[in-house]
Amino acid sequence: MSGVARTEAEDDHRFASDRSLDRTPVRRSETALLSGPHAGRSAPGDSGGDSGAPGAEHAPRVRPRRFAPLRPGDRVAVIAPSGPVVPARLEAGCDLLRELGLKVSVGGHALDRTGLGGHAHGGHAHDGSGAAGPEDVPDGWHRLAGGDAARAADLAAAWCDPEVRAVLCARGGYGATRLLGRLDWDALAAATRGTAPKILHGSSDVTALHVAFGARLGITTSFGPMIAGELLAEGTGDRARSLAHLRAALFGNGGDGDGGDTAGATGPVEGTHALRPGRCEGLLTGGTLSLLAALLGTPDAPPPAAGRIVFLEDVSEAPYRIDRMLTQLLQAGWFDGAAGVVLGSWTGCGDPAELDAVLAGRLGPLGVPVLAGVPVGHGPCQLTLELGAPYRLDTDVLTLDALPGGVR
Repeated sequence: MSGVARTEAEDDHRFASDRSLDRTPVRRSETALLSGPHAGRSAPGDSGGDSGAPGAEHAPRVRPRRFAPLRPGDRVAVIAPSGPVVPARLEAGCDLLRELGLKVSVGGHALDRTGLGGHAHGGHAHDGSGAAGPEDVPDGWHRLAGGDAARAADLAAAWCDPEVRAVLCARGGYGATRLLGRLDWDALAAATRGTAPKILHGSSDVTALHVAFGARLGITTSFGPMIAGELLAEGTGDRARSLAHLRAALFGNGGDGDGGDTAGATGPVEGTHALRPGRCEGLLTGGTLSLLAALLGTPDAPPPAAGRIVFLEDVSEAPYRIDRMLTQLLQAGWFDGAAGVVLGSWTGCGDPAELDAVLAGRLGPLGVPVLAGVPVGHGPCQLTLELGAPYRLDTDVLTLDALPGGVR
C-alpha cells in the first residue's frame, strides 16, 4: 500500500472554520479508555494458548457477532485514525451522512496534523496527545491526523459512547497499526457487551482495526469507501453505485432504513474472471494485503484463514511486492485450510496480466476457488463487504454473495 499515504497539497491547509461541521464530542466512558502497550491483550474468552500459529493468541475462535444495521436518526462518529483529512472532504462526507438521515459527531482530533516522529520542526517534542501545526512539519514529510494518543482517544471515546451506533473512518493512509497497543481492549469489549455490536467502517489502513476488532471483540466489521475519501466526498468514479451499496450494507434491506438484516440487501458482488474455478462458503476475512502482512508476528496478527474466504486488495504496489507479501503469508501458514479467495481492485499495481500471473501462481496451488476483479478496495467503484460474515463464492457465475445467519 505504498501509494495510499500520498500527502495531497490541500492537506497543508488547515480548516479555517468548522462552523459547518457538527463537532459534537463523542462521549467518553468513565472507564480508562487508553492504556500502555501491553494492557488488555486478551480478548474475552481467549484461551491464552501459545500454538505459535499466526493469531494463535486469539484462539479458540467463535462465530463473530454481526453488527446491527443502522436506522435513520442514529448517531455515528467520524474519526481519523490514520492520515490527515482534507477539511473540505470531511465536511462533504459528513453532509452525505446527514442526507442518509444520520446524526454526525466528529472526533475532536480529526483535523489535527503531526509528523511521524511526534515532534515539531526544530526538534521540540510533543507528548503525542496533540498535534503539530502544519507549519511545524517540513514539506515532504509524512503526516498523521494528530498524535497516536489523540487518535486512539477519539477511537476509544466513539466506540464507548452508548449513543453512537457506528464509528466511520474518514480516510486511510498510514497510522492505524500504531494505535493497537494504546487501546484498552477490556473497555472496548465492555462497550460491546449487552447490545448488538455497533459498526466499525473503513478500508485500506483501517484493515489493522478490522483485524484487531474482529479477533479481540468477536464482531463483524464493514470494509468499504472512506467517508472523507475522494470517491464519496468529491463524487469521482462510480460514486452513485458505491454509495447505494454502502447504504444497503449499513442499513439493510436495500437501504430502506427499517433495520432489517443486511445479508442479501446489497445483492451479489460480481467479479470479472476466475483464476481457479470452484464454489465455497465461509466467513469472510482479510482486507488490504500490505496491512495483513505487516501485522504478522505482532500481538494483533490476523487469525488463521482456515475455513474462511479470504478477501485481498491493495493499491500502488508493484507485482513483485505483492508476490513477496503473499509469499510471507503463505510461508507463515496463514492461508492453510482457506476455503477460497476473492480478489478486489489492485489500482496502480502494474501490468494486470503480470499481476494475474503472480496471483494465480501464488494462490492457485492452494487448490481453492479464486475469484478476481471484484470492485472492492481502491478503485473507481468501491463496494462494501462485511468482514466476519458468511458468504458464498461461486466462480461459475463470478459472484460473492452474502448469506443470512450469524449472531447479532
